[in-house]
Amino acid sequence: MPVTPSQASRSAIVTRLRAAGCVFAEDEAELLIAAAATPAELATMVDRRVSGLPLEQVVGWADFCGLRIAVEPGIFVPRRRTEFLVRQAIALAPPRPVIVDLCCGSGAVGAALAAALDPAELHAADIDPAAVRCARRNVGPAGGHVYAGDLFEPLPTALRGRVHILTANVPYVPTTELALLPAEARLHEPRVALDGGGDGLDVLRRVAAGAPRWLAPGGSLLVETSTRQEQTACDTARHAGLVPRVARSAKLAATVLIATRPAG
Repeated sequence: MPVTPSQASRSAIVTRLRAAGCVFAEDEAELLIAAAATPAELATMVDRRVSGLPLEQVVGWADFCGLRIAVEPGIFVPRRRTEFLVRQAIALAPPRPVIVDLCCGSGAVGAALAAALDPAELHAADIDPAAVRCARRNVGPAGGHVYAGDLFEPLPTALRGRVHILTANVPYVPTTELALLPAEARLHEPRVALDGGGDGLDVLRRVAAGAPRWLAPGGSLLVETSTRQEQTACDTARHAGLVPRVARSAKLAATVLIATRPAG
């Protein structure tokens, strides 16, 4: 059962969180209190949060598309804006889709798609062994398969030409801008999940180049990017033989490249 601290203790937690720069200190305090089984565990969790660890890594989960996604220390934390990518993918998916989620991290995107599109065949991959372990916790209950390796390399060859929805939450921060990221991401999330190379599009180029061999006719690749990168991202997809378009959400500050393999 969660601990039930006194009002004074609760206020002290909020004060510590606010002093550490937590904008939603009251909400975070309630989440920490609910997650802790003992006063000692609560104290440790507050200390970890105040030291700068992402809240999701401290409590062990993130709310994503209405699901509780397990998030372990050192794992990329699912962003709320990525829910927009999930909604775009759901709108494009046929019945009983074959879904591949590359750069899957915690497996949040794949898990959300599997929940919304059940029944679906789900495969996910990541190069980070820790992410693979975490993703298996999240997509395993949906019958999904998670592979360790670089992009398409570990996927079963039987998937080639069969994938209806290919998502890839690729890193897209230019290397020279990593230092500008919030400390939570810069210090506590894997660099491989953040660093997109010189212009931020190195991994996207590799995914776009390989996508036509894996997509079914009419299948689509969906990738999160930024507004300043979207034109280059579209050109990259077009060069690979895909038909690109961009979807945007001002509310979530999200930009998604949707690149479709021609049906003909």
